[in-house]
Amino acid sequence: MTFQHEHMLTIGVDLGGTNLRIAAYAPQSGILDSIVLRTRLEAGPEAVVDDMCAAITELLERHTPTRPLLGIAIGSPGPLELPAGRLHHPPNLPGWDGFGLLDAVEQRLGRKVILESDANLAAIAEHALGLGQSLGIDSLCMLTLGTGVGNGIVLNGRLWHGASGMGGEAGHITVEPNGPICGCGSRGCLESCASATAVVRSAVELIEQGKAPGLALLCAEEPLTAERLAAAASDGDPAAKSIFAATGRYLGLCLADLVNVLNLPLYILGGGLANSWDLLAPALFAELESRSYVYALTAPGRIASHGMPQGGTQVLPAKLGADAGLLGACILPHYAAVPQDSLSSSAPVNLPCG
Repeated sequence: MTFQHEHMLTIGVDLGGTNLRIAAYAPQSGILDSIVLRTRLEAGPEAVVDDMCAAITELLERHTPTRPLLGIAIGSPGPLELPAGRLHHPPNLPGWDGFGLLDAVEQRLGRKVILESDANLAAIAEHALGLGQSLGIDSLCMLTLGTGVGNGIVLNGRLWHGASGMGGEAGHITVEPNGPICGCGSRGCLESCASATAVVRSAVELIEQGKAPGLALLCAEEPLTAERLAAAASDGDPAAKSIFAATGRYLGLCLADLVNVLNLPLYILGGGLANSWDLLAPALFAELESRSYVYALTAPGRIASHGMPQGGTQVLPAKLGADAGLLGACILPHYAAVPQDSLSSSAPVNLPCG
């Protein structure tokens, strides 16, 4: 992506269920400055917005004396209704149902703000700065594996929002009909089976059942995390290895559906859990091969892969890592390519990614 305003400042916000990250950015220099805060969910959405806007204001005061502001963009977990900027039953933001996030932020800042799904922003970043750029691919589907599972889809260089801004909720595709209850209210969603939260829950259940003595010892030292479980799996712990194999299987089930429906050239797995790619990939690809006839025909080197970008359907770990969502928020105002004063927040951002 070529930026037309390389010296101008943008502020990007990544609103997560655990952390709130705010960054000042300019294309010529990258991230100039950042503030990381704990997301005070227990205090309610208004308090979180207060924290967010205070941090945005602080970064503006530090950097607008030397750089003109192009825009401010926020990535939020979904489901997110656009253009209203309202959240509906967000599984990872309890107490935020019906909250008008866009209005709350704009009223406090006295400025127009762009609001977008956090997974969409991760997809934008991978398209413009990551794998999409390096592979020369203009359409992709991205899953972000963190506290929950987000999904962003770029079609022919444009974000796919759906009719009400809620397009791309593959985290709530059912992969285990009788599986764990998901935060959305359903059972066995990908999010409840293959997120970092789900990995830790699976480990706790095995410990309680007496089936994971090695993980019980690990748990006695300090709280379990997906990263510690991945290290245990890499060291050969059988229970940890089984958890990541099951997680890879669930991801393969979901990806098989996505490949069959979308037939895109590139599928990306991002978020913290994707750092365990080597543990997830064997079961993921085994499931994908057996469940998706489109993948079986279009994987690199297969009979129907000729003429596809990069020689076939690619399924790869993200290039930008955990910063993809924040970078996506930082570059989103550049897509609009107009000064912030003339930006309208009354319509979903559906802008070219290339």
